[in-house]
Amino acid sequence: MTRRDAILEIMNQIDDELIICNIGFPSRELYDLEDRDKNFYMIGSMGLASSIGFGLALAKPDKDIVVIDGDGSLLMNMGSLVTIFANNPKNLTWIVIDNGAYGSTGNQDTYAKVIDLVDIAKSVGFKNSYNFNEIDLKEIINSDDVSFIVYETDAGNSSAPIIDLDPVTIKKRFMKSIE
Repeated sequence: MTRRDAILEIMNQIDDELIICNIGFPSRELYDLEDRDKNFYMIGSMGLASSIGFGLALAKPDKDIVVIDGDGSLLMNMGSLVTIFANNPKNLTWIVIDNGAYGSTGNQDTYAKVIDLVDIAKSVGFKNSYNFNEIDLKEIINSDDVSFIVYETDAGNSSAPIIDLDPVTIKKRFMKSIE
């Protein structure tokens, strides 16, 4: 399965949730598949989608937040696992699309090929830590604890177009959607 197909499967289960999407091709693919004001597309800041989603979850406890991240980004910001677990924002669902590659920088291999991200999250303390094929995403989004999900896909990028919105426009329309 491709990352694009995984994003489509995730979005087929999304209703009113706020989405924070990883930089580069994941954001481009989400934009191409289902652009909406409640999607925040990362244009820069590799490794920080989880931190932005965490901050949003704390600021908006009445909203369900879904982070669509990548294995390379998670590996660049491993400290976010501990910080997010320790604060347990019940409204945060963190989905890591593990394609074993830094997809937006040339598909170089990540170390995710030799480690188990679900086991790492469990070792930190995440009770809700699953492989995507083992769960009902809607049930997990509505659970009472922060959730960590790994969705394994093949490496590679689609031909999704460049996002034709500038960062200020992305921010303003997202902020307006959550007022």
